Order: sequence, then C-alpha cells, then structure tokens
Amino acid sequence: MAGERVLVVDDNELNLELAQYILEADGFVVDRALHVDEAWARLRACRPDIALVDIQLPGADGLSLVRAIKSTPDLADLPVIAFTAYAMQGDEERFRSAGCDGYLSKPIDVYSFAASVRSYL
Repeated sequence: MAGERVLVVDDNELNLELAQYILEADGFVVDRALHVDEAWARLRACRPDIALVDIQLPGADGLSLVRAIKSTPDLADLPVIAFTAYAMQGDEERFRSAGCDGYLSKPIDVYSFAASVRSYL
C-alpha cells in the first residue's frame, strides 16, 4: 500500500533529506520537522500514519516528544519509532519505556530503510 504519511523529526538537515528521498521513492508522503515545536505543528496540521523521532533534538529531547505524543488521546495510537545513532546497550529498552514502538538506527541503510519503516505500519 502506498501513500502512507510519515513524519520525520531530526535536527540534521542531511538526515531529513536522505530519509525523505528514500521514503518518497517508496511511495510515502513525507513531512519533516527540525525540532519539537515544528513536529507539533506538523502533527496538528496532518496526522501521520507513523513518526520517526530522533532522540537528540535541540531544546526538548526526542523522548519527551514521544511521551507527549503517547499521552495525547488522539495521537496515543500513532506508531512512534526512535530514529537515532544512539546504539548503546540498554538504549532500546529506554526508548520503549518512553513509549517508542520500535527503533531504527542511523546511519540509514538506503536499501532497507523504507521496508523497515513500512514494517511498523
């Protein structure tokens, strides 16, 4: 199925551009946000089918955003995936405890990224 809307939240413009390119080539509609406030604006403007959230964001961190999304009644069922270069032991459990439904590591694997995102839908 094509046309699913994904919100990618990352403070690195190159990561956003690469993720957008790969996902759009696979049929996704991509919204982008560089920080938490922009992410909320995008979430309010058009609810995505899935959100990829970088854990290290300027201002409020990504896990704070995840917790806020999961505590918002009309967004609580939104699949939220940690999208981060953090790969230390125990981090995935920390992400899941905050409400993440999964974890995708950076750098992006261009060959499997879109399929990995789609697997969470």
